[in-house]
Amino acid sequence: MNITAYTVEKINDAFGILSGDRFEFMLELAKDEEDELFQDGDVSIKALFKVEDDEEQLMKYDLIKSSDGEVLSFELEEEEIETVKAFCSEHWQEAKED
Repeated sequence: MNITAYTVEKINDAFGILSGDRFEFMLELAKDEEDELFQDGDVSIKALFKVEDDEEQLMKYDLIKSSDGEVLSFELEEEEIETVKAFCSEHWQEAKED
């Protein structure tokens, strides 16, 4: 999996009911012609990442068809999930608060 571009934003908890900080990542992926995931075009990953004290957690991710925003029903392999988690861990500090 090759991430070609990304955005990250801190999610504002206006009511203060959630523990830790949450970040939303949009990760654009390089197209792999041999991967069935890309048969309908470019794909992005929308990831929700949590940081609390010294713990970091990839809480949720969705695979999204870039052309129309449709959520795809594919699952990432364990190695790919670890790649996304590591990427988020390296970049969450770049987030700007809304």
